Amino acid sequence: MEAYAAVLLWAIPGFFVLVLIEIAYGHFTGKQTYSFMDTLASLSSGMTNVIKDVLGLALVLISYPFLLKHLRFIELESTVWIYLWAFIAIDFASYWIHRLNHKINIFWNQHIIHHSSEEFNLACALRQSISNLIGFSALFLIPAACLGIPSEVIMTLSPLHLFAQFWYHTQHIGKMGILEYILVTPSQHRVHHAINALYIDKNLAAVFCIWDRLFGTFQEELESEPPVYGTLKPVQSWNPLWINFQHFWVLLRDAWYTRNWQDKLKIWFMPTGWRPRDVINRFPMLSREANPQLRFNPNYSNEWKAVAILHFSALVYLLLFLLGNFDAFETSFQLRFGFLLMWSIFGFTALMDFHSWAPKFELLRGFFGLLFLFFPQHQMLLDAYPISQLIFILYFTLSILIAFWAYKQAPQRRLVLD
Repeated sequence: MEAYAAVLLWAIPGFFVLVLIEIAYGHFTGKQTYSFMDTLASLSSGMTNVIKDVLGLALVLISYPFLLKHLRFIELESTVWIYLWAFIAIDFASYWIHRLNHKINIFWNQHIIHHSSEEFNLACALRQSISNLIGFSALFLIPAACLGIPSEVIMTLSPLHLFAQFWYHTQHIGKMGILEYILVTPSQHRVHHAINALYIDKNLAAVFCIWDRLFGTFQEELESEPPVYGTLKPVQSWNPLWINFQHFWVLLRDAWYTRNWQDKLKIWFMPTGWRPRDVINRFPMLSREANPQLRFNPNYSNEWKAVAILHFSALVYLLLFLLGNFDAFETSFQLRFGFLLMWSIFGFTALMDFHSWAPKFELLRGFFGLLFLFFPQHQMLLDAYPISQLIFILYFTLSILIAFWAYKQAPQRRLVLD
């Protein structure tokens, strides 16, 4: 995990710079594709994914090394070709994992976060899941295991394969000629993120669009059908932790209240969106099908925007501090610091969702943050990183003051379960 943390320490600022360039380009061309809180929510979601990955918060049911050991029947020579075949195998696996996520109720929960933005831009590419807590994706790499592709090659190429999917999340690049028949392009991926009936569940490939063309999931972007982005059941929240488990909560609630015992089990493995009949009327759900232009975009004053920017900037600093010193910390401290970061992201985005309980939650978080910093076992923060310790103290103190200020604003928004 130390090596991955080191890579992310360089990758994250790079992604942020590219997002800022796209924002600037949209501003100067009059074709802005960003909105304030949607952008911060996307970047905050990326932060939660980074924390989850570097802390290794997942249970792997079956690993690629295990499959390689038991299924390898040939062994490719270690040349440049082995990397090409490995990349193709990873891309093939990615297509089928992606298709599974779109087609089955329980698996949609670990992918909904990526589609939850009602904008389409480079920032929304960073909306990655933290709810994929059970690892089974190695099963889709069985062809690679049979070919004897080494685990080290798969581990090296997997992050590169993921990073290669960043660039095409943009509305500023049109169709790309012959490349439309080889690679996944921005035009093709705009279709994938759209909720138009014609576009739903299309263009599932990650890098090579051949898989969509082979398996019947390709759809060209049409000028007569401009994409409408988001999810059919809008998430109506900026809170990445809530968005990650919102669909799971709906499934759990429906499974609990349905009277049919078969449906209690069936709901998890039915096609995405299926619900038992007896809970549909009891818990009606808002859909953007009826009004595709309906958007979640609350208005924020300059004061609230300043609060959001302050929280986000401080949390980026905390994350970079963790990544930059990851190998210097014990595992127990990494976990505690990571969970404090998660808690902080949840708190500040809940505040921006205007939940009535959020100021009290933030007040509690601020006090616990200060308590965390002054734990005797965390004395090394003051000894080794005095400037960062001072910044952390200042941030959690400001969090308490902001919580008092927010409480006086008396925002009222209930937690959206539907």
